[in-house]
Amino acid sequence: MEKKEYQLGDVVQMKKPHPCGTNEMEIIRMGMDIRIKCVGCKHSVLVPRTKFESKLKKILRSNASIDVAGEEAT
Repeated sequence: MEKKEYQLGDVVQMKKPHPCGTNEMEIIRMGMDIRIKCVGCKHSVLVPRTKFESKLKKILRSNASIDVAGEEAT
């Protein structure tokens, strides 16, 4: 299984949806633990990095693509 690359500000999809019904989470803090915020209800959760990596399904919107697009437009 390939390792997924993610960074601060990315919107990701987890394997299980949040109880509010949405499955989009934004990465708002990274370190030994990762804090993710639900895009729907704005609730944030602190998850150990190993658990986050095992529960991550895919990256929906990457912050890197936004930066590159912004630089090209300037």
